[in-house]
Order: sequence, then structure tokens, then C-alpha cells
Amino acid sequence: MSQTGQLLDTLKRELRKQRITYRAVGQALDLSEASVKRLFAGRSFTLDRLEKICELLGMSFADLVQQVEKNITRTNQLTQEQEQELVSDIKLLLMAYLLVNHVEFREIIGTYDFTESEGIRLLAKLDRMKIIELLPGNRVRLLISANFDWLPNGPIQRFFEKSIQSDFFDSSFNGPGEIRIFLSGMLSRDGNAQTVRRIQHLASEINELIAESEALPSNQSFGTSLLIAMRPWEVKVFKDLRRIEDRREF
Repeated sequence: MSQTGQLLDTLKRELRKQRITYRAVGQALDLSEASVKRLFAGRSFTLDRLEKICELLGMSFADLVQQVEKNITRTNQLTQEQEQELVSDIKLLLMAYLLVNHVEFREIIGTYDFTESEGIRLLAKLDRMKIIELLPGNRVRLLISANFDWLPNGPIQRFFEKSIQSDFFDSSFNGPGEIRIFLSGMLSRDGNAQTVRRIQHLASEINELIAESEALPSNQSFGTSLLIAMRPWEVKVFKDLRRIEDRREF
């Protein structure tokens, strides 16, 4: 559905919710009820008329746009088949990754080895997969929800473990902006739970920083990856030395 269609459908829902009739809208616009119906049917409102209807509803035009965003169905998780489609086409996966990180289409095809027609084909695929909504001018609206996650042990996670994880750790982590900390020790179950909560809080703060950086020009931000992992664990060569009766699972 077009952006105009989504806007007007949301407007009609708000009118019904507040039980405001087309006759009342016509009075606010100095039009007949029949004229208002034609405007909605033809989707031909001027911005001035939209703003007057918003005033009638007791909301701003910005409030209406925010309501449109809330009504958009967003993807929480892909299917096994959709994830497999992504990892089976590295260019499709790259396009999805860049768009989710708010890189514009023009910049993508100017930076990476995509022709414009190939890039548009990939956009159409991602639109079909409900990862993005393709808008006029090759602009996109993300359809990924805030709590989106990959399938546990799904194609994307397996791709990460096979093709990305080792590449990520192939570093001394001594360069600018790099850090590696490895801690190991004995923790109580309560201490473990507290640490997990603090890591989750840190992840939320980093996501906020990522959101703040989205508005910056591309030459003022850079791709960054952070992996924090923790689990009850004992090195296998140590565990193998335990007495058989004490080879417990944590």
C-alpha cells in the first residue's frame, strides 16, 4: 500500500474511533458530505485539508504520521526458508544488512559491486520477504520490529558461526576502538543472573547509541561489531580430568 493510502486509512480509523462523521469533516472543511467522500475515495487531500482534519481529531499531523508507523505490521522473526534465502545469496544478505543499518540505496550501489538494476531486484526481494517496504525512488521503510531476532540455530546463526565468527576473532584487538576482555572465575547462580541482566542493560544502551548515530553522514560513522558471550562452562581439557562421577553439567 502507498504511503498516501496508509495515511488516509489511518485517518479514517481515527475518525471512526472518535465517532466523527463525514458530515462533521465537511463542516470543518467547508465542503459537502458527498465531496468529503469523493476526496477519501480519490485519495486527493491537500496538506492544508489534512491538517484541518487532524485539528478536528485533536491531533497534529506529526501525531497522524506516528500512528501510521504504529499500524504497520512489522516482522519479529523470519521463517527457516526466508533465512535460508538470505544466506544463499551473499549480495541479498549484504543489502539487507546495510538497509537495516540505515544506509541509503544510492550509497550502497555507489560503494559496493551492485548495478542499479541488480540493486533494485534485491530491494524487490526484500520487499517480498517483508524485511522492507519498497517506496518510490528506491527508498525503503524498514519492517523489522524492535525486538526482531534470528531463529535459534537457524540458517543465519549457522552462517555466523561458520563464516563470520572466526573472522571476527582473527584480531589482536589492540587497534583504536578495539577491546577484548576475557574473564573466568567461579560465580553463584545469583551472580550469574545479575551479570546477565547487566549485559542486557549494556546492550540496550549500545542500541540507543546506534540509533543516535543513524542521522550522521556516512563519513562520520563506521560499522562496528560487539560480541558479548557468557555461559556456565569449563574448558574441555579440564573437564576431561574430572572424576567420572563429578563430570556434572552446570
